[in-house]
Amino acid sequence: MKRAFIGIGSNLGDRRKNCVEAVERLKHLRGCEFIKCSLWYLTSPVGMGDQDWFVNGVACLDAEISPRELLGRLLSIEAGMGRVRTEKWGPRVIDLDLLLYGTDIVDESDLKIPHPYMHQRKFVLVPLNEVDPDVIHPVLAKTASRILQELKGEDQEVTLLE
Repeated sequence: MKRAFIGIGSNLGDRRKNCVEAVERLKHLRGCEFIKCSLWYLTSPVGMGDQDWFVNGVACLDAEISPRELLGRLLSIEAGMGRVRTEKWGPRVIDLDLLLYGTDIVDESDLKIPHPYMHQRKFVLVPLNEVDPDVIHPVLAKTASRILQELKGEDQEVTLLE
């Protein structure tokens, strides 16, 4: 079993409801045991600013399946929820990113673990730090809490949703 962390986000439709539905689907993935999910955060868009704000969180699960299989199942959940990929970093009904998979490092054209931008994104680090502040980024060899402390993301707004 490998401990996997999944970034969850939505900025179309009922954003929180979309994220909650994605978590419910994660709870039923074959070959995975759902552990927990962070609270939800309202976050400013990163990469393409002219769009609605996101609701973001991070889920944690233990996986017996390979990272490639897990990615395929995440993409199936996205498709099943109506995700249509039109532009990079554009609006989306749901986004599920495989952030970490144990201490694995994968560098393939369509699968990169750890997620290549996670250490730069406050909307990932805040909920990840809530779920497991001591998880180690296998490339940077730093904990989630340390990376968040060092982040210079003042322009990235992250607010806990009530």
